[in-house]
Formats: sequence, structure tokens, C-alpha cells
Amino acid sequence: MNIAVNARLLLKNKLEGIGWFSYETLKRITREHPEHKFYFIFDRPHSPEFVFSDNVIPIVVGPQTRHPILWYLWFEFVIPRVLKKINADIFISTDGFISLKAKIPQVSVIHDINFVHNPEQLPYFVRKYYNYFFPKYAKKASSIGTVSEYSKKDICETFNVNPDLITVCYNGSNSVYSPLDEVNKKEVKATYTQDKDYFIFVGAFTPRKNIPGLLKSFEIFKSSGDFSQKLVIVGSELHTTVEIKNTLEEMVYKNDVIFTGRLNLESLHKYLGSALALVYIPFFEGFGIPLVEAMHCEIPIISGDRTSLPEVVGEAALICSPEDHKKVAFFMTEIVNKPELRESLILKARVQREMFSWDKSAQRLWNCIEKVI
Repeated sequence: MNIAVNARLLLKNKLEGIGWFSYETLKRITREHPEHKFYFIFDRPHSPEFVFSDNVIPIVVGPQTRHPILWYLWFEFVIPRVLKKINADIFISTDGFISLKAKIPQVSVIHDINFVHNPEQLPYFVRKYYNYFFPKYAKKASSIGTVSEYSKKDICETFNVNPDLITVCYNGSNSVYSPLDEVNKKEVKATYTQDKDYFIFVGAFTPRKNIPGLLKSFEIFKSSGDFSQKLVIVGSELHTTVEIKNTLEEMVYKNDVIFTGRLNLESLHKYLGSALALVYIPFFEGFGIPLVEAMHCEIPIISGDRTSLPEVVGEAALICSPEDHKKVAFFMTEIVNKPELRESLILKARVQREMFSWDKSAQRLWNCIEKVI
């Protein structure tokens, strides 16, 4: 069978949530199914590391999809021509975009539909595109994957999709994430945080990640006692960050906040594994991969209570409203002062993390594909 794959988010050194899902699941699926040919369709020159096996045939066709107009041209004109040329039997798209003009069965992975609930958080043309086309994509797709029961229910109710068409394919954690010993932790803190313990956040700078709320919570925490801990924020700008800058300028303890920018996998493992705890309190999340990565690094978690987050963390986190800054600050204090609490959360995380692995994700995505085959 000729299986065409949208590979446009397989970008060297730029993998984030959807990119990691694509990388980890497609790597396993292609290697486990040598009986099929997989045509990976890229919109720009690709890295050889994404040609996972001998049955992967890379195709590069422009234009590069950097704008909603180019998305439309690529998926509605370029992709149908490529599918016809390679005689594709099925088209797989792990970023939710499919082609409304393609005549073959298509499998779409829609990770979340935050753009429906919070359109103001996206640039004008992006939100217009998403809210016009994604309801059509959901109707057109022969089978749909998503990353949580929350997202499945949200997609079904919002787009009036039959639940039987949707398969939950939870995210996993890269195998690099594991506990660090005390020697490595001390080395990281000596290098980056002046030997101080620190809380950490990992994610792109978008309004839904609630970084201003995290900064306000950290300010309350620091103001509540003689605490030396710092806050490390890992990620890069994606959309508007004016509120982050304004909040930071108003902080008394802004010098205790460290922005690292985007980190490679090895560096991120060191930063995350050496942290006192992950503080992850977004307003909206389809899954939240850093939560599972923290579980594997065996650091405690302070989590928000919105959307999919309680489903992912179970009992392995301290959970509260992302808008309750005093509560978040209180939980930070509890993490600092109660080593037995930290240990309890880590023990619970060892159980909770067994729900999530990329092997399971790949198998569930293949099940999603098999519905069509």
C-alpha cells in the first residue's frame, strides 16, 4: 500500500508538541510496517534523520507553508497532485490539516481545538483559517486521532463528529528523560542558577500557556518568605508576548526569573531533571507533553485544573486553578518545605506515567489508520 504522509512539521532542531508526536509515532509505524511504502511529503529541504527506514520515500514540494494562504495552496492544490502522482491509497496528516479536494481516504490527527474557544489568542488570519477549515477537515476525515479524552469529547461536541471515528492516541515521553543524580543536578545549578534550586516551565510563549500568571504566582511565592529559589522558563516566542514583558517589568523579583529560549533535547533534559518542580498552569491544553517528561525525570508537578491536565496528571500533581495565583504560590512553598510531599508526588508519578509511551501512541495511531485500510 502507498501511504502518503504530511511531513511538513518534521523540522530539524525545531520539534515541539505536534512535531514530537509526528516524529515519534511515524518513526515507529514506518519501521514496524515494512510491507507498506510511506511517501513523506515535505514543504522544504528535509533532514536525513527523518527518513526513518528504507520504506520511507521523501518528496519535497513547495511552497513552504508559512502563511494561511500558502497552507491553502499546499493542501488544496499541491497535495492532490502529489497524491495522484504517487498513486497514494491513503493520506496521513499528524497536524490536523488535510486536503478537501483529495479523493482518497484521509486520517487526521487533531490535537486540540483551542482556536475555537480562544480565537483572540491567535493572529487574525490564522484563527480565521482554523475556524473555517477545521470543521470541514473533521467532516472530511475518514478517521481522526487526538491526544486525550478531553480533546475527543471537545471535537465530537464542537464539530458534531461521531465518537467512533476518533481514536485517543496519548502522547509519550522521549527516552532521554530520566532522573538525574545529585552530582549532575549540582553541576546544572552551579552553571545556570548560581547554585540555587529552581522551579521550571517548558512550552511555547502563547497566551494559553499563562506565563504571566506563572510570573505573578512566583512573585507572590518570593514575597511570602525568605526564599532563594529561582524560576526558569524554557521556550520561545510564538505569538504575542507583550503581557509577559509587562508583567516581568512590574516584578520585584524579576532578576530571579531566567529565560533560556529554546533548548536542544540534551540541555532540556538537564534543566528539567535538575528542577525542584515543574509548574505547568496553562488555560487550555490538548495534552501537555512536559507533564509526562517531568514524571520520567522524577520531579514533582504543580498543574492547572483546566481541560486535559487532570486527565494526564491523575493524582501525581498538586492541582489548582491557573488563575489562583496565591494557591500556586502556596503549592510552591509546600514543595520547598516538605520533602515528604515531593517524594509522594514522585511515587505517584511512577504509576501515572505508565499510561503514556510513544510505543502505545504509535500503536493507537496505527489502529486509527487501520480503520480506514
